[in-house]
Amino acid sequence: MRVLLLNPPRYQGIPVIREDRCEITERNSVIPPYSLMQLAAMLREKGHQVALIDANGEGISHQDIRHRLVMQSPFDALIFRFTPTTFDHDLKVAKLTKGISTRTITISLCWTLQSLAKEILESCDSLDIYAIGDSEVVVPNLVDTLAQKGKEKLCTVRGLAYKWHGDVVCTGAPDGDIDYDVLPIPAFDLINMNMHRYYNNTKRNTCFGIVYTSKGCPYSCIYCTMRRTKWKAKSAARVIEEVRTLVRDYGVREIGFFDETFTLDRQRVVDICQRLLNEGINLTWYCNTRVDRVDLELLKLMRKAGCRGISYGVESASQVILDNAKKGHTVEQARNAIKQAREVGIKTYAAFMVGLPGENWDTIRETIKFTKCALPNGAQFNVAIPYPGTELYEIAKTNGWIAENLDWRTLCQHSSIMRTTEMTPSELDQARKLLYRSFYFNPRWVLQNVKFIIRNPTDISLAVRYYLRSLRSYLLHGMRHGH
Repeated sequence: MRVLLLNPPRYQGIPVIREDRCEITERNSVIPPYSLMQLAAMLREKGHQVALIDANGEGISHQDIRHRLVMQSPFDALIFRFTPTTFDHDLKVAKLTKGISTRTITISLCWTLQSLAKEILESCDSLDIYAIGDSEVVVPNLVDTLAQKGKEKLCTVRGLAYKWHGDVVCTGAPDGDIDYDVLPIPAFDLINMNMHRYYNNTKRNTCFGIVYTSKGCPYSCIYCTMRRTKWKAKSAARVIEEVRTLVRDYGVREIGFFDETFTLDRQRVVDICQRLLNEGINLTWYCNTRVDRVDLELLKLMRKAGCRGISYGVESASQVILDNAKKGHTVEQARNAIKQAREVGIKTYAAFMVGLPGENWDTIRETIKFTKCALPNGAQFNVAIPYPGTELYEIAKTNGWIAENLDWRTLCQHSSIMRTTEMTPSELDQARKLLYRSFYFNPRWVLQNVKFIIRNPTDISLAVRYYLRSLRSYLLHGMRHGH
């Protein structure tokens, strides 16, 4: 088949991240469409003809996409990703594709809204198929089936919702699994890797890429769409092969390891770091992890191997809220993880969530106090979102904290649609802005970061841009579409 993979345009000029658990608008991040490049490589390996348009990365419009499609013969299938916040905007790519060729099969991916696949298909005339579950498992099987047997045999492909004679058919959860070690290297050649891309607080003048070294998370956090999913990992050797390809062939000098929990397997991280050091790979990298999955010795090795920043999911400085959310770590572990990273010279970025069960003004003040004492280098404060299919959604629904007919288009991390027992959505939005104000206007925080860049002078331009950008996001945009 001739398959087009498409990362839709930016939303109102604002970049969008469309990567499984991270399906959000993000004013300060333009990242490569890794998951689409991974699928492209898998489909190409199976003999399909593949093209990829990264409209978000290139900054092009729907009209530009239409012009490109008109200039080519029709594709047999379109595969694209969407997010809850940008749903109507993203679905325009299906409509314009059908306007050019009605026979093109439109296939969508969105991890966050899988439990609403039937409703989503019914709401969009131009959308044919919603692929559910791990796309690396479902999509290659789907495209092979379409190529060999046609639409009539879609019922044999697990992990789909699709339209059939006016009805929506769901084929159940996908079966089978993928050995991540045998995945082909993503099709980095299908986009311009030298294009101006960056991730939140990485450098903007450096060629940047992202890599998944693993996917899935065995933890039970009530708000997470990835909770209790099977952890699938690439070996250290396979990770280094991919990193080496990016550095050698595409000039990448900064990488964000996009795993949910990069340090889940400590020994694997040790092996990755040792291989980076042994091969002399000149690379700066960042990762996400939990505060209870690091220790001082591991952090020292990570720093030596090129790690310059870690994003920790702290969520709250109230132990009651952490326990309610089944987070599985303590406030003291969060404090120690930030302190130890600072000791070895790794920047820390702490992610907090406002409005989890039990939130009130006292717990907000606990979090303010924590940030003033722990002093991470950066922080984000998002409102808790009751994504359909999560335990938080069921809790919110049972307690009447959300509207009966929740519109998925309203699910964004800068505006609360859910209350708690003691706080209204409006109060939670106020608390979010208060947390940002108390963080960025804290003289101790400013002084600490000044000291950090004195010790690490190569970061001075990055630090200045980060602070000015944060002030601009707060003062001009009210932290909407930015973190």
